Amino acid sequence: MMIAKKSDGIYIDDTISVNDLDSIIFDCDGVLIDVTNSYDKVITKSTDLMLKQSTNNLDTIPVTPQIIDAFKKTGGFNDEVDLTYAAIISLTAAYKLNKDGNEFIFQVIENADQTGINSIDKYLDSLDVDISDIRKKLNYPGIHSDSLLYSIFDQLFYGPELYEKLFNKKSQFNERGFIEYDNVIVTKELLDNLKKRFNDKIAIVTGRGINSIRCSLKELLEQFNVQNSVFLEDESRDLAKPNPEALLRSIRGLNTSHCLFVGDSMEDLIMAQKATEIGNKTTFCAIIGTSKEPTDKRRFFEKKGVTLILDSIQLLPKALNLV
Repeated sequence: MMIAKKSDGIYIDDTISVNDLDSIIFDCDGVLIDVTNSYDKVITKSTDLMLKQSTNNLDTIPVTPQIIDAFKKTGGFNDEVDLTYAAIISLTAAYKLNKDGNEFIFQVIENADQTGINSIDKYLDSLDVDISDIRKKLNYPGIHSDSLLYSIFDQLFYGPELYEKLFNKKSQFNERGFIEYDNVIVTKELLDNLKKRFNDKIAIVTGRGINSIRCSLKELLEQFNVQNSVFLEDESRDLAKPNPEALLRSIRGLNTSHCLFVGDSMEDLIMAQKATEIGNKTTFCAIIGTSKEPTDKRRFFEKKGVTLILDSIQLLPKALNLV
């Protein structure tokens, strides 16, 4: 399928109807917020710290944006801590096998699927390498409060003051939290424009917890229908994307007949597709502008059959004929 470039930053299949959409639900990271300098940096730094501790190897490869995107394209790594775990154990295995880390991690990714860390564990278990020590050390996923990986990731992301406030624990790090580098893309002006069509049927389904998203969006969060939003970090892991149940919960709460789900990942696309298959009509809109390689991401979504692709959510009013 080929979709036409309607105007700068808008790619749309003209056969789709946008006029009967009656609700809009957003993913957060990469959509409402550019996390290139926040979550993505924490993935890289957490991986580097754990590898240096566990392998005594000072020449570990960095987890690049290309590696992060490759994991996310599999459909099983919407959760940044899952992705960090996968990178750590993969690069530990590469070190023990005396393999080139960059080549090996892409080999691992080729064997990953929608089951996320389960597919990584399964593939690495098929190789002749013992990584039980790093798995035991990370204690992931496990209980959040008992996991070293969760602890390191949260300390780096939230920073010492917010980490202590949220978890009632002292951080071992002094530097400011990477959450302060969140780049908020959504604006009140945009939401006011969208409310002309959708009224209060504007919600969020995100892998973040509500405390995290409130710290970044601040008063803008109240512009959304929070009651019918889902914050998956605060839910059971079995609801994690791409399980469509969180999206379905939001759709049903909004009492919508045709939802526009705006996301930036394969997991988001799968959720929208499954929601439609179950009987809740959902059109997926892919956001590509926060990617390091937006052209490649557009082509990726085109191949997956996505009919509406935007550089930024700021283009939504134009794409939906609201302005």
